[in-house]
Amino acid sequence: MNCEISANCYDGFHIKPSDAALRMYNPIRAIVDHMDIYPNPDKTFIRLSIGDPSICGLLNPSTTIVNAIRDAVEQGCHNGYKPAIGGMEARQAVANYHSTDGVIYTSQDVVLTSGCSHAIDLIIHSLVNPGDYIAIPNPGFAIYKTSACVHGATVLEYPLVPEQHWQVDLEHLESLMKSYKLKLIIVNNPSNPCGSVYSKQHLQDIMDLATKFYVPIMADEIYNKLVFPPHKFYPIASLSTDTPVFTTGGLAKNWLVPGWRLGWYLVHDPKQRLGDVKPRMFAMSQRILGPCSLVEAALPTILNNIDQSFFNDSIQLLKKNADTCCSMLNDLPAITPIQPQGAMYCLVIIDFTKLPYKTALEFTEDLIRKESVFCLPASCFFYPSAVRIALCVSNDEMLVACKRIEEFIRRVAIET
Repeated sequence: MNCEISANCYDGFHIKPSDAALRMYNPIRAIVDHMDIYPNPDKTFIRLSIGDPSICGLLNPSTTIVNAIRDAVEQGCHNGYKPAIGGMEARQAVANYHSTDGVIYTSQDVVLTSGCSHAIDLIIHSLVNPGDYIAIPNPGFAIYKTSACVHGATVLEYPLVPEQHWQVDLEHLESLMKSYKLKLIIVNNPSNPCGSVYSKQHLQDIMDLATKFYVPIMADEIYNKLVFPPHKFYPIASLSTDTPVFTTGGLAKNWLVPGWRLGWYLVHDPKQRLGDVKPRMFAMSQRILGPCSLVEAALPTILNNIDQSFFNDSIQLLKKNADTCCSMLNDLPAITPIQPQGAMYCLVIIDFTKLPYKTALEFTEDLIRKESVFCLPASCFFYPSAVRIALCVSNDEMLVACKRIEEFIRRVAIET
């Protein structure tokens, strides 16, 4: 056998990555994995970079959640395979949890997944062909673009406006809908990385555009219980009387167990526009057989027996950290924090004309080197002129971190 020697040719094997593998790009991993992270050895390292509520030790799952898992293990009857879309009881629990005025779900509208990211990927993979257009928010969660590009879609970004607490630029979104035949628009509320929570009227405005241009919506509502008062969460599906809406959720953020990897999506199709799309979407779940059977078995107990007080404890800490962050950083030169309304994050806008850095990555690396504070460059979310601060640390850590950021900004701003 003749074989021209190359990087992909070994003893006659011609092995190449697939087109999908070549398109695979996760900006968070691409940026963070190549950062120069060398903290100041004289200062404790404070990690404000990751949205994992379990890391601070103060945001813990309730005893009800833990006992539900323990019971599932001890019962000894949840060790085998479950249906690919999830068992009936667990799916009905999700349907009941999401049903509200304006939309009533049944188990037949629900698919359980291995985390919310899996649900997002399943929806995109089920609806989008190579070359199709989808619209995602900017700033926005990186997985939207990662998943779409792997499947060969063309991603169009619609801007969120920081001066309006990251509301959607409706004129820009409408221009995309006029110029391109969109297969899907993704709406994230409450937002990662922005921390915004949309009013009912703003969601209605988005819905009106989607209906006008016949574009289905994927609603990422994984943070729907983490809303800071006086703001209120409205599921966008409850506003639809025509347009299909695919809503994603999961246990990770609200219930403080991201490592348990149980998510879901629900299909709201009020005028039966989807035809045979829905059964084919459900068939796609057979590619990977769903979440962990033990967590799925515990799901009805978790969803049916956790009251608002559990979420209020998380909200209290997150809001306190958001207020601390904004009050301490708001009057500094060169940076502007945008007050969060929910979720677990605060975006801080950077004016590079007043700092000796050209990118948020340079800013972040120098902040780590000098102050041992790790924020995430918002280029991970397609927004190059900001950093994201995760609020899921103790308030004492947030106070120390913000004090260091304040001293750092005053020092480097003066030096320019």
